[in-house]
Amino acid sequence: QVQLVESGGGLVQAGGSLRLSCAASGRTFSMYAMGWFRQAPGKEREFVAAISWGGMRTYYAGSVKGRFTISRDNAKNTVYLQMNSLKPEDTAVYYCAVGEAKDYSGPGGFGSWGQGTQVTVSS
Repeated sequence: QVQLVESGGGLVQAGGSLRLSCAASGRTFSMYAMGWFRQAPGKEREFVAAISWGGMRTYYAGSVKGRFTISRDNAKNTVYLQMNSLKPEDTAVYYCAVGEAKDYSGPGGFGSWGQGTQVTVSS
């Protein structure tokens, strides 16, 4: 079983930046894709970004492409989400998740989730 702990959320003004981190333990982190999802109040959880096991391939939702960057450090068992040019509509709880395969295979291909970190963007 894998344990995931997100950090780095907070309150930021529109146009600002935040960097989320997700530390993983209890599983061979480097063998699996990782992803970030978010859930805004009253909405379903949605895919944000994913990264393949070695970091060579990244995938983004259209709403964040060009503003967010996912990366990973397998030596530290950590995945990151750098968020720039934040907008009020980016306000949500952000979750990291472990993929079921080495590469991203779609939003349904994740099996373990963290507890989430709140990101609030004020206008």
